[in-house]
Amino acid sequence: MMRITLITTVAALAFTACGGETPAPPAPAEPAVEGPVTPAPAAADANAITGQGWGALKIGMTLDEVTAAAGPDSNPDAIGGADPASCDQFRPANAPEGVLVMIESGRLTRVSLVEMSDIKTDKGLGIGDTADAVKAAYGASAAVTPHKYAPAPTEDIIVWEGGPRSEPYVQDEAARGVRYEIDATGKVGAIHAGDPSIQLVEGCS
Repeated sequence: MMRITLITTVAALAFTACGGETPAPPAPAEPAVEGPVTPAPAAADANAITGQGWGALKIGMTLDEVTAAAGPDSNPDAIGGADPASCDQFRPANAPEGVLVMIESGRLTRVSLVEMSDIKTDKGLGIGDTADAVKAAYGASAAVTPHKYAPAPTEDIIVWEGGPRSEPYVQDEAARGVRYEIDATGKVGAIHAGDPSIQLVEGCS
């Protein structure tokens, strides 16, 4: 009987020495520390006017394409230019009020916003915004020039895609930009977007 008890005791000690005890539960893992979440960039406004055009009206399209996209001249009896065959300006019948297109030699060269159009540029700027707001939005990219005829605070703010241009009058047909026409109140009175025709200050001239 003593021998059996001794064997049992030795076996128990051996089991203990070999790690027979129930292991302690592992310490809870530290929660992962997440970094700040970077918000996704805002999607570009598909309705914004840019140097490439507005909506379905893309600079460079033909008159037929303009008509198909936005309708014919809403007021065909009005004269949009001294020589409509070479340059004409009108509001397409299906375009919102305040949207004008310029057609030169049969192609769309400029889209303009006038009056109280609520369409904005890709910087969120529109009719009625201040000249200071435009300059702040573009910084050194904006070229500011006095208006051709009217006194200050009337001025033009032109922003060319790809950065400022060195020439005083841009003639590169591939150039695209936006001109903010600042009126006598120091606010945006009109916006012109497209090729070098945005520099024309009296419609087609």
